[in-house]
Amino acid sequence: MRCPKCTGQEDRVIDSRSSKEGATIRRRRECLTCSARFTTYEEIEHELLVIIKRDGRREPFSREKLVAGIKRACQKRPVSEEAIANAVERIVEYIAANFDREVPAREVGARVMHELQALDAVAYIRFASIYRQFEEVTDFVEEARRLASLPHPDKRQMSFELPAESEATPP
Repeated sequence: MRCPKCTGQEDRVIDSRSSKEGATIRRRRECLTCSARFTTYEEIEHELLVIIKRDGRREPFSREKLVAGIKRACQKRPVSEEAIANAVERIVEYIAANFDREVPAREVGARVMHELQALDAVAYIRFASIYRQFEEVTDFVEEARRLASLPHPDKRQMSFELPAESEATPP
């Protein structure tokens, strides 16, 4: 490992700790040339995954794009950064465990919806509206009703009410 201070090549590991549920190792190092201390992180390198888009195009899997999509759905919602990071980690682990090199975009989208359904109903509906290409208000209403009829992971009721059919139509 190259020292960030003097660029020396020799160092020794002072401390190693596992973090992120064992997926990352944090190492504290000391340069043998200048005695500077620095921290490095080791992660398992997943093979490069390729996403197969709906139109057949292929593009490299981007964790950053996944995070951005989930954050966009959760914008102005009471969902913590930690909850988003944990959801992303579960999605990436699922993809790595179930696909070798190529993964259809619909599989990633379905997994994101699965995670968002447990995090926040509004974020789920936002993401579903794009992913499932909602075109009418009735698409939103049907999905919200379906979601409201499911048992919540925490055994709580979702905190939104839908108007009765007679109230939903404009005068």
